[in-house]
Amino acid sequence: MKVREVTEKEKRAYDKVVCHVIQSWEWGEFRKSTGVELVRLGEYEGKTLKRAYQFTIHSVPYIKQKIGYLPKGPMPTRQMIEGLATIAKQKNIAYIKLEPNVEASRLTLNAKRLTQLGLVRAKKSLFTKYNFVLDISKSEEDILAEMHPKTRYNIRLAQKKGVEVYDSVEDKDFEIYLKLYFETTKRQKYFGHTQYYHRLAWETLKKAGMARVMIAKYSPTPDSTGSPSTPLRLRSGSLRTRNQSVPLVAWMLLDFGDTLYYPYGGSSDLHRDVMASNLVAWEAIRLGKKLKLKSFDMWGALGPEPDTKDPWFGFHRFKAGYGARHVEYVGSFDLVINPTHYKLLNTADYIRWLILRATRR
Repeated sequence: MKVREVTEKEKRAYDKVVCHVIQSWEWGEFRKSTGVELVRLGEYEGKTLKRAYQFTIHSVPYIKQKIGYLPKGPMPTRQMIEGLATIAKQKNIAYIKLEPNVEASRLTLNAKRLTQLGLVRAKKSLFTKYNFVLDISKSEEDILAEMHPKTRYNIRLAQKKGVEVYDSVEDKDFEIYLKLYFETTKRQKYFGHTQYYHRLAWETLKKAGMARVMIAKYSPTPDSTGSPSTPLRLRSGSLRTRNQSVPLVAWMLLDFGDTLYYPYGGSSDLHRDVMASNLVAWEAIRLGKKLKLKSFDMWGALGPEPDTKDPWFGFHRFKAGYGARHVEYVGSFDLVINPTHYKLLNTADYIRWLILRATRR
């Protein structure tokens, strides 16, 4: 099988063989718009593209060596590693971090296969090793039945309280999302992407028909007299009511292939008792079904026995309530090209994060 760079005219064929939104051609265009270098490689049988993957190249201050990052690609093969190594040497890359979109159901075998290819276990992961993925090809009734009872109750409570949820591709609604996202990063004291990053993602992926925001708004004077046993349904609400309401939750949703993705979101600290986030998640599921998608990828989770004191435990428990499958991926591996600079860069990155965490407290 021959490995070479994928050309612009092969865009459609490329998107058919990659398996995650981060590997999509459109995501690659977004990443290029942020100023990073991107390389797309394909494995060909004759003229037929069989597998493909893209990775970004990142400069490092004060040294000439660079770092490559290839998240959510396929299971590495000998041809893939040789192709990556060739590009890395040409572009002065010290190492490439690979985080395959491969489940760890046969973890020992997969890890052994990766180390046999010359990869080493990464000292640090960038993408979470665990995730929740919900099968949304089932009926709404079956999905509801598999949820935690408290989650079902909270969805009905949000409806009873008059929370309104709608999806949008309007820039004014993206601004609501952006405000709530940064309110959340500040409140939760975690590091998020910059406004510039989010705006470029929105502009690029919305243009490709892959991005929308889902907003929950609430009026302190509820317009609903229902009860928690009221059948689940979308309360459509009028534009007049929306304009009078307070935005409480906003998610960015992406779709690619047969999957809906929930990568980013934010919430207000107001009216947390109306459980707006629960209704947003339910309406996201219903949207995915409307789009005839099969899976809802919730973009990250803690491990199988999470520490209740972990700062991410609340997010984990929230997602777990929807009855999604808890997935473990094979993990992070590094393709080391320059061992000396690899050690130097890992040490520098460790010190950098110590400083960042200290300033965030």
